[in-house]
Amino acid sequence: MHFEYAIVGGGIVGLATALALTETGVTSVVVLEAEGDLAAHQTGRNSGVIHSGLYYRPGSLKAQLCTEGRAALYAFCAEEKIQHERCGKLVVATNPDEVDRLNALAERAWANGLAPRRLAAAELREYEPHVAGVAGLWVSETGIVDYKAVAAAYARRMQLAGGVVRTRWRLASVRSYPAHLTLISTDEESIDCDYLIACAGLQSDRIAALCGVNPGVRIIPFRGEYYDLKPAARNLVRNLIYPVPDPKFPFLGVHFTRKIDGSVEAGPNAVLAFKREGYGKTSFSARDTLDTLAFSGFWGLAGRYWQTGIGEFYRSANKYAFWRALRTLVPEIEVNHLKAAGAGVRAQALAPDGKLVDDFHIVSAYRMTHVLNAPSPAATASLSIGRHIARLAVEGKTLDRY
Repeated sequence: MHFEYAIVGGGIVGLATALALTETGVTSVVVLEAEGDLAAHQTGRNSGVIHSGLYYRPGSLKAQLCTEGRAALYAFCAEEKIQHERCGKLVVATNPDEVDRLNALAERAWANGLAPRRLAAAELREYEPHVAGVAGLWVSETGIVDYKAVAAAYARRMQLAGGVVRTRWRLASVRSYPAHLTLISTDEESIDCDYLIACAGLQSDRIAALCGVNPGVRIIPFRGEYYDLKPAARNLVRNLIYPVPDPKFPFLGVHFTRKIDGSVEAGPNAVLAFKREGYGKTSFSARDTLDTLAFSGFWGLAGRYWQTGIGEFYRSANKYAFWRALRTLVPEIEVNHLKAAGAGVRAQALAPDGKLVDDFHIVSAYRMTHVLNAPSPAATASLSIGRHIARLAVEGKTLDRY
């Protein structure tokens, strides 16, 4: 079987890329997903936030694509009648030391085309009656949605345009020929294609290496664990409540998210995962762990953030520590309001010098494009990312002919 484009990875980025190709008139495209279902990992396990673009460095690819993608996603959800809500979020400075960082965040938001409202302490409770803080930032552009439903709609629309989806198709090897590539699965099934696009998330560096491409980065998995608020406590959170992020650290800190089904999620923390697709506290893969520990960049990262890492592991093991972090935002939260919920694993690309790759990272090679870092806001920006990747692939395919 021969296709013009083959996409490895049936998460939201791979599906959006396939959709983007069909929107340009391509009908010969196949999405190859290793799992039995689409959107089984990062897409289906995130918090469902439609991000505003508040945090991203102005001029970065993340900032640009988030702004474009957010608007496109709202329009897509309305068109496809996917339940969603532009509910806004509140960023809270819980002490005076955070006010300067909050003001800097507001300036960044304006630079990214947002219109945040600065709030004094007395104004916070207009938006969140149970929150505590000395100042805040109201960001109206933020929303919520079910990204599995979005991904399913992308798949449905690209299939109506002639695209094909294959699940339980795990790539084992790639053979390169003058006129095409042959992809071979672990079940020894082969598919020929003119051009390969890899959107493999947690396995993206391995897929690149398997294809003979130096990824230049290593995927380090971080597990984010959540608690749900029990129904009796959901009234304590109207929408989304976030702390002011500390720019010295790579993660946002625990926060509250009302989900589209009405439940309220608290978290996540960020702990080093010992299995790339390991969602339990005891999940372990010797291969994945050795890959992390053998990478020099990991030790550079650990040297800078070891104290933060220990704190995250402590909060993972101790419900009371997690609860205390949440109470800085909403003091009325009680420990018995929390029930353990799910977890996700973030595919974080790490450079050999130990620096976290902050922006989207895409590498092109002969007859191939590899997406090697697509962190948040990848789901929000999926339509714009998909069009960006599709454009790179079409241009690459054209150049590779000559």
